Amino acid sequence: MTKFLELRRFKAMTTAGLAAIVLSIFAAPTPAAQEGRKGQIHVQKTCPMATFTGAPGSYCTITVSDLAEIPANGTRVYYDEPQAVPIGAVAFLDSKVVLYIGPGNWAAGRCTVDHSTGLGLCTVSDGIGTLAGFGARLNVRIDYATGITYWDGTYSFSPLPPR
Repeated sequence: MTKFLELRRFKAMTTAGLAAIVLSIFAAPTPAAQEGRKGQIHVQKTCPMATFTGAPGSYCTITVSDLAEIPANGTRVYYDEPQAVPIGAVAFLDSKVVLYIGPGNWAAGRCTVDHSTGLGLCTVSDGIGTLAGFGARLNVRIDYATGITYWDGTYSFSPLPPR
């Protein structure tokens, strides 16, 4: 009789344990868990001369961000073509950019800014890691008096393709 009760208790524990494992697998947060999320984004960045030299690989640092996936004071924006491009009498920045959080966590995009007004547009098309499926349309405003660049716009996390 004792062995029967022990077997019954073992089956109950096994069933409960299996249920806990299944629930933990489906409830575990993953980058894909943010799919379909969208909203407003507000970011500030600075580009000190020590890091934004005008050469490829120059970068700015995100100093303020209201999106957890783009942490302030750790995220860099790398510019592939940071030299101004003359278009008529106006100089524009027109460069591919990489929003770099850290190894395996980044997104790719493009920024174009009219240097005469300090206004422009950045778009981010996709990323990997914590930025997988990330897209954004960001209005750019450079405050030449403070050296702060403001990015304000919308973002979304799109569903990831099946593997």
